[in-house]
Amino acid sequence: MSALIAMIVAYLLGSLSASIIIAKILKTPDPRTAGSGNAGATNVLRLSGKKQAALVLIGDTFKGLVAVWIAHILHVVRLDLGLVAFAAVVGHIYPIYFNFKGGKGVATAVGAILGLSFISGVLMAASWAAIAFVTRYSSLASLISVILAPIFLIIFSQSPFFFPAILIAALVIWKHKDNIARLQNKTENKIKF
Repeated sequence: MSALIAMIVAYLLGSLSASIIIAKILKTPDPRTAGSGNAGATNVLRLSGKKQAALVLIGDTFKGLVAVWIAHILHVVRLDLGLVAFAAVVGHIYPIYFNFKGGKGVATAVGAILGLSFISGVLMAASWAAIAFVTRYSSLASLISVILAPIFLIIFSQSPFFFPAILIAALVIWKHKDNIARLQNKTENKIKF
């Protein structure tokens, strides 16, 4: 029962889209209707600048971490704990508060993985940052970091987290299908730091 409660809480927390909430507070463009139409930090960076993008990144990462922390408090363990992390990412991508139109889940995935295994989350974030810095492609960095996350979890944590991490990776990759096509066509936008 506590696992189910934790998953529901994780989904509801995940549904709190930092980019949309911060845009409303600061009266900046709604990321769902401007730029790429994605409610994530990269689109906010392009629309509203570094400071607002940093706030979005912190907010979206933190909610994934908090969701898993709450599950720890409720004594949720093993596979169920991994599914809580997955629920937080699902909430970010399909937020109940914003007509199920959210972001692509990468920052929330990093936060959730941090909650499962701190070192795995740090390595996931570091791999994203390194790839984004070298290639200037946020989408490529996102794809590689979510693919590496299950490997990091196998190496540094418990194997029950592997399957939920694969679910997270599959969902994030699916949400990046348009980016993948643009990367293949060499039409993907680069990020400016």
